[in-house]
Amino acid sequence: MNLESLGPFIPLILLFVLFYFLLIRPQQKQQKKRQEMLKSLNKGNRIVTIGGIHGVIKEIDDTTISLRVADNLNLKFARTSVDRVIEDENE
Repeated sequence: MNLESLGPFIPLILLFVLFYFLLIRPQQKQQKKRQEMLKSLNKGNRIVTIGGIHGVIKEIDDTTISLRVADNLNLKFARTSVDRVIEDENE
């Protein structure tokens, strides 16, 4: 196989490389960052769920979290429902 027979495939190969660097790779990085955030959750963290509920983690295991959202109100969520950890008191 010589270089001339690859000529028609070069634009297709370049398009795949472009898609990889613009779409696939950033998504993989974002997914890895989210997995690390979910693994690092601890009791006492202030979080926001995907649904927008703010609270403090009271109990946590491999798949679920118990979230205190008011004085006498604890809700149970899937661990994957956490959107972000609140670092600053003003958020």
